[in-house]
Amino acid sequence: MKGKATSFDIAHYAGVSQSTVSRALRNSPLVNEETKRRVREVARELNYKVDKNASNLRTQQSSTLACLLFEDPTGDDSQINPFFLNMLGSITRACAKEGYDLLVSFQQISDDWRADYEDSHRADGIILLGYGDYVDYQSRLQRLLDNNTKFVCWGATVDGRPDLTVKCDNYGGGKLAAEHLVQIRRTNAVFIGDASNHSPEFFDRYKGFRDGLAEHNVLFSERNIANAISTEMSGYHATRSLIANNVKFNALFAASDLIAIGAIKALQEAGINVPKEVSVIGFDNISAASYVSPALTTVQQNTTLAGQMIVANLLNLIRGEAVESTLLPPKLIVRSSTS
Repeated sequence: MKGKATSFDIAHYAGVSQSTVSRALRNSPLVNEETKRRVREVARELNYKVDKNASNLRTQQSSTLACLLFEDPTGDDSQINPFFLNMLGSITRACAKEGYDLLVSFQQISDDWRADYEDSHRADGIILLGYGDYVDYQSRLQRLLDNNTKFVCWGATVDGRPDLTVKCDNYGGGKLAAEHLVQIRRTNAVFIGDASNHSPEFFDRYKGFRDGLAEHNVLFSERNIANAISTEMSGYHATRSLIANNVKFNALFAASDLIAIGAIKALQEAGINVPKEVSVIGFDNISAASYVSPALTTVQQNTTLAGQMIVANLLNLIRGEAVESTLLPPKLIVRSSTS
């Protein structure tokens, strides 16, 4: 065997789970004597050394949670979606209220988050904010599941474990946007965002928007979709492409506020007045939404409640208590971009 032996190596050769190895090496009464003997023999053969300075999460927790942010393309050097900055404040306050510290880092620093945080006893559990291409991301979540890692995701549904996700009702939020446009008689709409399984949150927003229009006998054409990631620049270029292709529309629903802000810039540069000629709706209600001109109508995700629920659910997982999936209600915030 190359490199230093781990408890997972012992588990493999002893034919038991990693948690059983940990209990056996602690002489836990939950493990029978024969299994303890076998685990200890394998540990000796592999020259496994227990790190006496490391606290064991099951007997002495670190009272720290790790919050891992996805590095998003941004217009500044932060590489952090501003939506997550709002949520980060809420998570920090929720941790402090529970007597926990919060360790913040980026997801891309390592491919083995459990080893970095739980196995090294730096954190009792992991919070994941953001994920990029969800199709590619699922393998990372599966690795955490396979290792029984204590973690909670924002937005990304973990297959087979809905209790590990806290998210907004994105489908319902899309319907709110559609209903508002119907009320103001702006139904010749376009959608800007990734309407595919690669971006499940955006896809749900699109489906809710499409179905919301259909409930009012308004058919939405797939020709009126422009793909975009959640950046101002992507929203800007997607909107310019719609204009260049002579797509006629009097309303625009963007999958995020950042996309919507870029879209407004593109419309204004083309001499199209917002909201007189085109009404624009975003999603998230980031701080900048109320300061752009015109101020952006948007679907609000409650970041305060989201942060509280993420921490509460993760701590319940750590304590072995019951956890249920959490779906937060959206709220339409009407501003001058649609009125």
